[in-house]
Order: sequence, then C-alpha cells, then structure tokens
Amino acid sequence: MPSLRQAWFQVHWFLGITAGTVLVVIGLSGALLSFHEEILDALNPGVRQVTPRAGPMLTPQQIVDAVARVPGHPRISTLTVQSQPGAAARVIFQARPGERRGDTVYVHPYTGALQPDLKGQDAFEWIEALHRWLLLPREPGRVATGVLALCLLALSLSGLYLRWPRHPLRWRTWLTFDTALKGRSFLWALHSVVGTWALVVYLMLTATGLYWAFDAVRDTVDGWAGLPRPARAAAAPRAGVKAGPDANEAAPLDLTRAWRTFEQRAGPWTQASLRLPARPTQAVQFTWLAADATHDRQRNRMSIEPLTGEVPVDDRHAQRGAAARALATIYPLHMGTYFGLPGRLAVMFASLAMPLFAITGWMLYLGRRRQRRATEAARAAHGHSMPPMAGRDQNADTLLVAYASQAGQAERVALQSAAALQRAGLGLAVQSLQALTPGMLTAHRRVLLVASSFGEGEPPDNARRFARLLAHQPADSLKGVRYGLLALGDRNYTRFCGFGHALDEGLRRAGAEPLFPLIEVDDADPAALARWTEALAALEGAEHLAMNVDLAEGTPSPVYAPWRLARRECLNPGSLGHPLFEVSLTHSDPADWHPGALVEVLPRHAPQAVAAWLHAAGADGAAPVQHEGERTTLADALAVSVLPQPPLEFAGAQACADALVALAPRTYSVASLPGDGALQLLVRQERHAQGLGLASGWLTAHASLGAEVALRLVANPRFDSAPGDAPCIFIGNGSGLAGLRSHLRARVRAGHRRNWLLFGERQRAHDDLCAEEIGGWQNQGFLERLDRVFSRDGEAHRHVQDRLRDAADDLREWVAQGAVVYVCGSAEGMAAGVDAALVEVLGADAVDALITDGRYRRDVY
Repeated sequence: MPSLRQAWFQVHWFLGITAGTVLVVIGLSGALLSFHEEILDALNPGVRQVTPRAGPMLTPQQIVDAVARVPGHPRISTLTVQSQPGAAARVIFQARPGERRGDTVYVHPYTGALQPDLKGQDAFEWIEALHRWLLLPREPGRVATGVLALCLLALSLSGLYLRWPRHPLRWRTWLTFDTALKGRSFLWALHSVVGTWALVVYLMLTATGLYWAFDAVRDTVDGWAGLPRPARAAAAPRAGVKAGPDANEAAPLDLTRAWRTFEQRAGPWTQASLRLPARPTQAVQFTWLAADATHDRQRNRMSIEPLTGEVPVDDRHAQRGAAARALATIYPLHMGTYFGLPGRLAVMFASLAMPLFAITGWMLYLGRRRQRRATEAARAAHGHSMPPMAGRDQNADTLLVAYASQAGQAERVALQSAAALQRAGLGLAVQSLQALTPGMLTAHRRVLLVASSFGEGEPPDNARRFARLLAHQPADSLKGVRYGLLALGDRNYTRFCGFGHALDEGLRRAGAEPLFPLIEVDDADPAALARWTEALAALEGAEHLAMNVDLAEGTPSPVYAPWRLARRECLNPGSLGHPLFEVSLTHSDPADWHPGALVEVLPRHAPQAVAAWLHAAGADGAAPVQHEGERTTLADALAVSVLPQPPLEFAGAQACADALVALAPRTYSVASLPGDGALQLLVRQERHAQGLGLASGWLTAHASLGAEVALRLVANPRFDSAPGDAPCIFIGNGSGLAGLRSHLRARVRAGHRRNWLLFGERQRAHDDLCAEEIGGWQNQGFLERLDRVFSRDGEAHRHVQDRLRDAADDLREWVAQGAVVYVCGSAEGMAAGVDAALVEVLGADAVDALITDGRYRRDVY
C-alpha cells in the first residue's frame, strides 16, 4: 500500500507528463493575452489612439452619422467611446446570419473617418480560441480546458504537499534556493521554488477558470451571488409586432438626448459602451466605467429612453450587494488586472513559467528513468553474481552489503561496490533492507549499508519496516556489529541525507560501531563517492580493491594534472601522534580555487613495494607497455595500480599491464590560497602494520622533492566562504586546520576581523600547529578570540567540544549576531562531539536553522 506522499508523487508525476504538456499551450497563450491590447497598439500605431487635438471629440451621434455615410455596413450594434483625448471609438456591427458576432471597426475621434483594420487582431482571436477552447468546438473545448484547470489545481496542491519543508515558517526555505546547485538538485530547486512563487497565481487562475468552464460551477456561484442566469431560450417575437424584414429593419435613431442625460447623471467616466436598439422607441443601454473604478469589470448600467430622456434603470456597481460585487472580480482576477500592472505581470510570468515546469519536470522524470536503467544494468552485470543472505548460520566473516533504495541509485552503488569487494577476494552477501531485520545483522561482523532518503529525509519504501524495527531495537542488541554507511541525498532538502543519519543514530544506539565515519553524497558527487571507495579500500582484506566502474554514473571522467612537490615540512616533531606534514606543490600554469576547496591526489606505491612485487613475479620493470592510453614501463604502470595478488602468472609484460586496475584517489583539504604561490596540504602520515598509508606515505616520504604528483582541484561549495563580513567561528582538530587556515587567510586579506578559532591537538609542546602564523593574526586583531585545546596536557583529557560548552554564552552571542560556523577535521570524535555540543548549547531547532541558512558548514572525514 503506497504512502500518502507516494500517492501524491504519482499524481504529480502522471499529471505533469500528460496534462502538463497541454498546460504549456494554455500558459503561453495566456501570457500573450495578458498584454494583447498593448501588443496590438504597438503593431498598429495611430489606429486606436490618435494625436489629441484642441477641439472636442465627436459625440456618439456624430460617430453614428459618420459611419452611416459609409455604405455596405450592417446596423451598428454597440458603440464604445472613451474620455481619454485621442482615443478612437469602437463600433461593432450586427452579426450577419450564421455568425456569432459582427465586424469591428475603429472610428477617428475627431474626423469620423474609419481607421485601418487592426493588424494582428485575427491572430489574437485565434490565440484566444486556443486558450479558451483549445481550438475545439465551443462546448467540448470549454469542458476540456476546465479539466485541465482541475489538473493544474491538482499539480499545484500536490507540489505544495511534496515540497512542504520541515520548518515551514522559514521563508527562505520556500522562496530561495542555492543557484550554485547543479544537475538534479538545481532542476528540483528551480522547479519547486518557482512553483512556490507561482502557486497563488495558479490557484487564482484555476478557480476563476473553472467558473467559465462548467455550467454547474457557474450556476452555483451565480446563485450564491443572487444573480441566477436566465434559462437559454429562443427569443419570441413581441406581441403585436409583425415579424419580418420591416420589423427588424433599423430605424433612424437620435442619441443626442440620451447622451446628454447620461453625461448629466453618470458623473466622471473613462469608458462608455452604448448598445443601440433596433427601434428608435426602445431604450439605449449604457454600460460605463467610472473614473474611480479600481478594475475593468466594475461596470455601471443605465437605460435611457432616446425620445424623452427618462431613465428607467440606473444600476450602480457600488450599490450592488457584496456577492454581486465579488462576482464582478472574477475576470479581473483571471487576467490580473484587479491588482493593476503588478497583477498583470504576475499572471504573465506565472503563465510563462508553464514551459519551465514542463521542461524541468521532464528532465527530472527522464533522469529517474536513466537511474532506473542504470540500476537494471547493474543488476544484470553484478546481481547474478552476488550471493544473497543464507540466514543466521552464515559465516560471521561474510561481509553483508545492504541497501535502501527509492529510485535505484543506492542499489546500483551497492551492487557495484559489492562486485569490487568480491573481486578483491572478500566473501560477501548482498540484500535489500526490505528483506532484513536489525537482529539479522548480528550474523555478520561487518556490514556495509548504502541508504538513500525519500522526500524530507524519510526512509525509502523498501526500508520503512527496517527503520521502524530499528527505532525499537534494545540497547547493545547489535553489539559486536561494525558497519560502514554511505548516505545518498540532496542538499536541497532540509534534512539532507535524513534517513542515512537516522540509520547511523539507530545503529549506534543499538550498540553497533562504525567502521568509518558516515559518508554523505550530494547528488552523486564524485568526490564523496571517491571517499567511499577509499573507505572500502581501507577495510581489512580489501587492500587490493579496484573499481572498474564509475559510481558517479554520467559524470565526466576527472582530469588529473601533474604538480611538482616543492616542499614538505613536519609540523609536529616529537608528537605522541603520527607526524603531520605541510606539503607544498606548484604547477607551471596559474590555478584558481576558493577557500575550503579539496584536492584529489592519485597515490603511487613506494618504489620498494614495486621492486618487491617485480622480484616476486620475476618480471622486468623496465619492459615497455601500453597503459591507460600511454606508453610507459611496467614498473610505472604498477606504481599507480593495485598490485596483483599471487599467483603471479602473466604471459608477458603487456598482459600484466592489461590486467591492472588503477588505485583510487585520496582527498585532502587545501590549506592555502592561489596567491600564496603554492598549493599547500596538511597530511597526517598514516601508519599500518603493512607500512605507511598509500597516499600519505607517497606525499610525506616516498615522493622525492621535485617529483610529479597527479592531482585535481575539487570545488567544495558546502564549505565555501561566508558572504560579506559575517562573523565566523572556525572549529577543528589535527589536519582539519588545513580547511580552516585557507578561510582565515582569505578573511585576513579581506580585512574581516570577526573571527573565532577553536582548535584542538594533543600537546602544546609538539602540536601547536602554525603557531607563528596564528599568533600573528591574533596580534594584528584578526582573531577576536582564540581557543587552543591540548587533550594530553593536564590530568583530564579535554577536547574542543568541551571548550565550546565552556564558552556557551559567547557562542550564543556570536550566533545571534549572524556567525557562520565552520567545522573541519575528524568526523568520528571531534565533529560528532562539536555537533552534540552545538545542539546542547543552542538547541536542535537552532542548529537545524543554521544548516538551513547555510551557516553551519562542515568538511569532516
């Protein structure tokens, strides 16, 4: 049974790709009709508006007489004049047999000459027929547009429901979005935010459109207003009047007395229409707009006897009941004229937005279809080789790969990751969370989960049951289970990766321990997926992991450029922790990046490791081979690839090169600015039982000065600079100083002094990183506050989150003043602790507000 949100989504999707396409036609035609009078005047200068003259304009009787002198025209049915000097009079003739309405001409207001025909009038009549009836016969066309109006109403309401944010009172969530977004996130944000802007207009257009589309609606509304429509019936000849040509023939009519009476009684007016009777003894019907009318349907009616000047009917709009006056606003509301020029512009732009919704909606729909096809291809390529779970008696060393997928992306990533792990030699099982319970995880020592989020951070359909059971899982019931979690999401949603975070919290609460910090992926971000690959490669038994597919399906292959290793310096000699190096790299061409940017480095094996492999394989490292499209030696090809495991039997050097799989890149925060003359990194030298870490060992030990390092710069918009001179709080530890330092350097050079740095390490004597530079900023007044915390100095181990709690009052004050909070460093201890401290000091809602407003920015690993 689909949930309410799913049902609304299906309604929105189905109506969008069906009725939405036709609504584009109605929207574009409506946009043209919004200003059709101005367009016609621009196409026909001097026709409906002539140069005003000193003398008075012609009276209605003079206009009628002037038109009568032109032979070949039927009787005048309606005459419309305006008080504006130079405005031409409009004359509508009686309809000819078989026609719904007669011809229209414009008459010069001073000479009585007929004006040229309006160019474009026929085109606008066609556009109006398209807009109102879709070029169908009038009655079925009216019903068709009414049904489309109902579809637009359903699209508007379902769209409102689907994008309802977690904090609906924050106007920025409704009306703004980050224009730096790309791909699906940008399309969704544009679609939803523009839809929010246009929502009120669409509701107004559909409500007023339904009034004209369906007789039942119109009769109900008219009855409510006390103005029931008369039943349609053929007009019968009046008693005592002979029917025939002589009875219908127009007799001479003198409008002089009637016009004089109208001017005396009507007061100031701007436009008056006279419906001329067939006989001179019948009353002339006047409909006019007063000079103080607020919209073009605020019409008054008056009947005047042409022979006596008597007024049997004088119906003023202001004297009608409230319901009747409200009824008169339907057309002005539909056209936007009720609100003047701003209303007309709003209707026009909302109408023009129809194609935008159709285009973005189709692109989102096709993107989902591509994702589904990619998932099906992954199933075909890997699904058959992925063993399912065998139950609780399964070997505990079997790695479980589980996924929660709504559109298929999480399933695809899980299958591709599992295939790579299987090739690396790990025993594993793959299963959807739909088929699992939390208790079943205890059959495995290690579990990898790939989880997407649906809507505002909700679990996908196939994980709802698992999420419900996990919420009631007893504490420590999953003790002994270690898990790694990849959370797929979209930052345009308020609860970014909401289900991934809920899954992480639930597993921790039940006693499971993370293998590595949760990895967030924003809209298939290649850099984040590369971190997932790195995390998999660091698993026990997966040292030889190699991805032969791109997890970020559809993204262009990254391009890595050669940089020169210019300098490296150990910043913490004698430290209890691993050595931390400042690595400086230069490039022959100028490069540009923003503070907070990242780099992806392609690591290389140590020369000793390559030599040992060649010796074990009995291969010649100097043998020439073709690798990755380039001519190189076998030793160089091995240096950038996963070293094959025994047995090492290859037909030759080229066969060996053909079997190699490239090493996964490693990601680091940039610690410098382009103006510093070098790209600087802070690299912690990782040490394992097998030796130094692959990338950190290459950068800090194995690569000689002057060696080439292949890397590429990666934008990190979610950790970019704060706008303007907003106060900034920088929090980090260890190598996380890199991302903070680039921001601080940029703010110092921009003259921004409201900076608070809170940084943690082990010992002041050995780990006071960049002390001279930071001290200089403080002495120059660029650090309003500096808190350095050394966890191994003193009896009690204290960390940055503890210092943050101590400074709770100052923290609240800075945040109230608009401060942006930056956190950079280890996710497991520091970042999680800081997040908990922020929630404790500010409150969960305040932290959520910081995230929504882009004032809580993290680069954690």
